Amino acid sequence: MLDNFYNRLLMKNVYLDSAATTQLRPEVVEKMTEVLHMTFGNPSSTHAFGRAAKSYIENARKTIAKYLNVTTSEIVFTSGGTEADNLALNSAVRDLGVKRIITSKIEHHAVLYTVNQLQSCHGIEVEYVNLKDCGSIDLDDLEKRLKSSEAKTLVSLMHVNNEIGNILDIKRVGDLCKENQAMFHSDTVQSIGHYQIDLQEVNVDFCAVSAHKFHGPKGVGFAYIRKNSGLKPLIFGGEQERGFRAGTEGVHNIVGLEEAFKISYENLKEEKPYVEGLKTYFVEQLKKEIPEVKFNGGCLDKVKSTYTLVNVGLPIPPEKSAMLLFQLDLKGIACSKGSACQSGSQLGSHVLNAFLSEEDLKRPALRFSFSKFNTKEELDYVIEVLKEQVNS
Repeated sequence: MLDNFYNRLLMKNVYLDSAATTQLRPEVVEKMTEVLHMTFGNPSSTHAFGRAAKSYIENARKTIAKYLNVTTSEIVFTSGGTEADNLALNSAVRDLGVKRIITSKIEHHAVLYTVNQLQSCHGIEVEYVNLKDCGSIDLDDLEKRLKSSEAKTLVSLMHVNNEIGNILDIKRVGDLCKENQAMFHSDTVQSIGHYQIDLQEVNVDFCAVSAHKFHGPKGVGFAYIRKNSGLKPLIFGGEQERGFRAGTEGVHNIVGLEEAFKISYENLKEEKPYVEGLKTYFVEQLKKEIPEVKFNGGCLDKVKSTYTLVNVGLPIPPEKSAMLLFQLDLKGIACSKGSACQSGSQLGSHVLNAFLSEEDLKRPALRFSFSKFNTKEELDYVIEVLKEQVNS
C-alpha cells in the first residue's frame, strides 16, 4: 500500500484538461491574496472600506470593456458562464418576448438544459440547426430557419465548442441574425481570453464568460449584455451590478478575473503560438506512433478549430475503453472524455453522438487540451502511455 503511494508521488504528472479548468497564474493568486488581506469592505457600503472594494470592481469592469470594445455598463459580473447563459436565455423568453430559440445539439449543457426547461415551462418553439460531417454548424440551414418564421427568435450558438474545438463564424451568424431581426446569444467561454474579439464588429447581443478558462479563479465570470437590450435580472434581492445581478460581489474573485484577463491578452501574441505548437506536435506524434488514430470534429483545421484542444478517437476495443481514463489517471495523466460538467454521465458525449458514425462512436474518444504550462516532454510521455494502452 505504501509502495503504491510513494510510486504515485514519484510519477510524472501531466495536466491536459485545460478546457475543463486552467491552472491559476501566480500573478493572479498574488493579486487575489492581496485583496483578501487588505480590501474586505462590502462594495455596496458607502464608507471608505466599501468604496475601496467598489473601486476594484469598477476598474475590472473598465479593463474588460476596453479589451472587448464595449461600454462598462454592458459588463455584468456573474458566478461564471453557466449563470451568464441562464441570465440571457431566461430573460429573453420571460422579458423580451422570444417565442423561438434556434440552437444546436452540440451546445454546452448550460444552454441545452436551459432551453429544454424553457420549452417545458413556457412552451417556446425550439429548433436545432443541422450539422455538417465534422460537427460544424450548417450556416445555410441556419439562414433558412431564420427566414422560415416571423416569430421573435433568439439564436444561441457557442463560439468555440468545448469538446471538439470547432470555431463558429460568429460574425457571419451575427450578421444573419441582424438581417432577420433575430437576437443572438453566444457562449464564448472557450474563446474569450484566447482570441481577440471586438464586440462592436460582431452583432451579438449576449455573451457568457468564465474566468477559470483563462487561468483565473473558479466561481466568477461575466455576461456581456448589449445596452438597451431590455434584459432583466435572473437573481433578485439587491441592486448590485446596476440591478442586473443581486448579491454581494466577490471582490477578490473579480480582481482575479481582471488580472487573468489582462495578462492573457497582454501575452496572447507570445503564448498562442506556443500552445498552437504543442497541439501541432501532439497531433504529428500521434499520427506517427498510432497510425490508426482518428481526430474528431474539425480539430485538425488550423483556421476553423481552436489551438487549445484536440479530440482523439483511439483504436481500442469497446471492452477496454471503459477503464481508459482510469488507466491514464494511474499514470498521472489528466484529460477528459468530454465536458467536465457531464463527467458522471454514462451516455457518452452528446456532442460526438450528434454527428459521428456508429463505427467511430465505438472508439474511445479523449479530449486533450493544452496551456502555456505544458511542455513537449510532457506530450512525449502521454504519447508513450497512449501507445502502451493501444498495444496492450
